[in-house]
This record gives sequence, C-alpha cells and structure tokens, in this order.
Amino acid sequence: MDKPLQEPALQTVSLYVAQPKIYPRAVHGWFAVWRWVLVFATQALFYGLPWWNWNGRQAVLFDLEARRFFIFDLVLYPQDLVYLTALLLISAYALFLFTAVAGRLWCGFACPQTVYTEIFLWIERHTEGDRGARIQLDRARWGPEKLLRKSAKHAAWLAVSLWTGFTFVGFFTPIRELGGATVGGLLGAWESFWILFYALATYGNAGFLREQVCKYMCPYARFQSAMFDKDTLVISYDTARGDPRGPRSKKQGPAALQSAGLGSCVDCKQCVQVCPTGIDIREGLQYECIGCAACIDACNGVMDSFHYERGLIRYATQNGIDKGWSAAQQWRRVLRPRVLVYTAILLVVSAAMVWSLATRLPFRADIVRDRAALARQVDDGYIENVYRLQLMNASGNALRLQLAVSGIDTLAFSSPPALHVLAPAEARWVTVALRVPPEMAAQLSPGAHPMQFRISQVALDGQPGPVLVEKSTFVIPR
Repeated sequence: MDKPLQEPALQTVSLYVAQPKIYPRAVHGWFAVWRWVLVFATQALFYGLPWWNWNGRQAVLFDLEARRFFIFDLVLYPQDLVYLTALLLISAYALFLFTAVAGRLWCGFACPQTVYTEIFLWIERHTEGDRGARIQLDRARWGPEKLLRKSAKHAAWLAVSLWTGFTFVGFFTPIRELGGATVGGLLGAWESFWILFYALATYGNAGFLREQVCKYMCPYARFQSAMFDKDTLVISYDTARGDPRGPRSKKQGPAALQSAGLGSCVDCKQCVQVCPTGIDIREGLQYECIGCAACIDACNGVMDSFHYERGLIRYATQNGIDKGWSAAQQWRRVLRPRVLVYTAILLVVSAAMVWSLATRLPFRADIVRDRAALARQVDDGYIENVYRLQLMNASGNALRLQLAVSGIDTLAFSSPPALHVLAPAEARWVTVALRVPPEMAAQLSPGAHPMQFRISQVALDGQPGPVLVEKSTFVIPR
C-alpha cells in the first residue's frame, strides 16, 4: 500500500526586506567641490529669486488666482500654454542628451533630492559627527548627549524644511505679503497647508527616505538604461587594473604589485562607505547609482596615499573599459547619432521658443460675442452686433491700445472707439457694438460673415505700433 503524501512544511516569506541604514562618509575632491557649487547655485536661485523686485513687483511670481505668470518683464496668460509645452520639451531633451553623453549627471549633481540630502547630511555631520561617530551614537543608549545632538539635528532639519516650504509658496503668493501674514499669524488655510506640506516632504525625503527615493520612488532609475549605450560615460571600476583586490602595506609600491599578485584595489571599501545609495561600484554599474562621483573622489584619495595612478574608478564608457581606450578615444565617440539627434531637436525647440518670445506682441486680446442677442436691428434700420473684448497687457509697461475693424465695407463702431490705456499686466473687459447701414445689410445674405478686429498699440507720440488681428464674425439676421 502506498504511503500517504506528506504536505510540505509551511514557510513564511517576507515581501519586505528591511534595509540597513546607510551612513555616507564625508568625501573631499574635485567632484565634491562641483557638487557643492551646484548646491549653492541652485539654492541661491531658489531662495533668492522670490525676494527680487522688478519694476515695483516680485520678479518671478506665478499668480494662480489672477491667472498670470510674471517672469521679469514677461507676463504670461493661460493662452500662452505653448511656452510651458516648449519648456517641458527642452527639459526632456536636455535630460536625454546629458544622459546619453554622461549618464545620470542631473541625479548626481542638481536633482532637488540630491541637493537637499547633501544639505541635510552636512547638518547631520556637524551635529553628530562623521560616519563612525554617527554609527556609535545610534547604537548608544539614550542619554543627555544623544538627546542634545539628535534634537539639534532635527531642529535644524525642521528649520530648513519650513523655510523651503515658505519659499516655495512664495513663488505663488507675493512673498513679502506671505511673510507679513506669517509673522502676524494671519496665514490663510491654503497657504498654511502648502507650507507645511512641502516642509514635511523636504523633511521626510531628505532626512529619512534619502536613497529610498532614488531607488524605489523615482522612475528615472528604471528607464535610464534605455538612454545608455556602450559609449555613454558612466562611473566605472577598472577591473583589469584593480583585481585581484586585497589589503597591503603602503610601502609596497606599484612595481611590487605584480609580484604580490595584487591589483591596484586595496579593498578599503571607501567607495562603498561614501556612496549615498550604499552600492559597491566594483560590482559593475547598477541602477541605484546616481552618478554623484563620490566614489571617484574617495578612490583617488586612496590611490594618492599609496602613490598609485589615479582613475581606478573613473568616468569611462563600456567600450573604453573593454577595449582599453584612452580618454581622448572615448570622447571622440561622443558625437554619435543619438547625441546629434537629441542636440538638433534641443536646438530647434530652443531657437523656436526664443524667437517666439522675442517677436511676441506685448498685448493679447480675446473676442467673445454677446450671446444674449447675436444681432439686432436698431434705429434707422442699422444692424448691430455686440462683442466683449478682453484686452490683456502682457508686458511690464503701460500700453495705449486703439481698436479698429475690417473685412466688411461700411462696418463701423456704434460710437467712436476710445483709446484704452492698460496698466502693466492689466487685463480689462471692453464692450463694443458694431453696425452696418441698411443698404449694406440688404446686400449681405443672412448668417455669419467673417470680419476682423485690429488692435494696435499707440506710442506716446501718436505713432502706430504693433497690430494684433483677431478674427470674428458679423451676423445678419433673417
């Protein structure tokens, strides 16, 4: 008789593996300097721009309530959405171009997640110490010193986060008004919500999530491989030169390595300890690598201390590493087809946007027909149509606008059109009535007939300026 089958033992499989905390070591070097240069440049722009006055107002202000964007002398309306589209295209193709040439430069040097993580790490090092001190502090029992250091760190983090949230909202609400309302305790509900929301996002992402954002939340890490090829400059470990790895005395010069059967890598793991995502670049390029080049600075410092040649970890291409190419040979492969295509598209879109902004009229107009009465007969048999015009000053200077019509003979204003003076960035609704005499109405068939409004800018000396032509229709009733 066959033995009954035994059920397999149950096993519990965890779908979440706890990640060990990463303690990046401070690093000094050429790339670290450039990383901090970009930190200062981006944050000076972000924190300083809302406080910059321009012609009596905030230089950059995205006024959602008034539906106007102020960028120095430029005033953009919802009708200018095409410029936002062009800006997004330029940003996308610039990202594609930089990635195809040199990998994740944006992530490693200018991404807000990287920038604020760098700032928060700087605060952490100055309150808790470098890597070893922070590890010991976290392992130690709670006491006065640990409480003081942790409190100082989080207080500084919260201060930076709140100031970041306040500044961000200051791009949408005039920052001086926002500051006065904050000091006076008069902040509105929405301003308070968004300041706290962005402060919490900064505090959580840069203080706690850090590399988790880059590894799991950011989609760029997942599709970057589609933009890489074998001639993309990425951070690479020279296996042929570095292996076999192993510790050795600093007294062993480069000439003694071959006899000792060792490569240039001393297996100090400095490249791992400085990595903000905790990877070992010696195992090859991984999607977690953000291209910050901290491992290059760390490795070069170790090579200097052992009097070895720099560049064991360096920016190189896969072809360059595999074929032993020099830096010059690798750079010759930069101008390859995909890079040329990205560059051409980027230049065309950028040139088109600059040309459009340079030739853009300083005013706009929207024509809306009076839907209450499309057409009506008034005194003496005249046929009259009523229109509402929205005149918009899209500049930082006052404008004088004159209205005229064309397209139908004898079409004229019911009353002489006034000269409309618009203050900087002002938008105004104007009601006008157009009419044709009875004899012209008799010649026109019933229905809509095309005509044009001509809005012209008039200079202070009376000389005509740019003319905007807007199409509309004049309706003859049955």
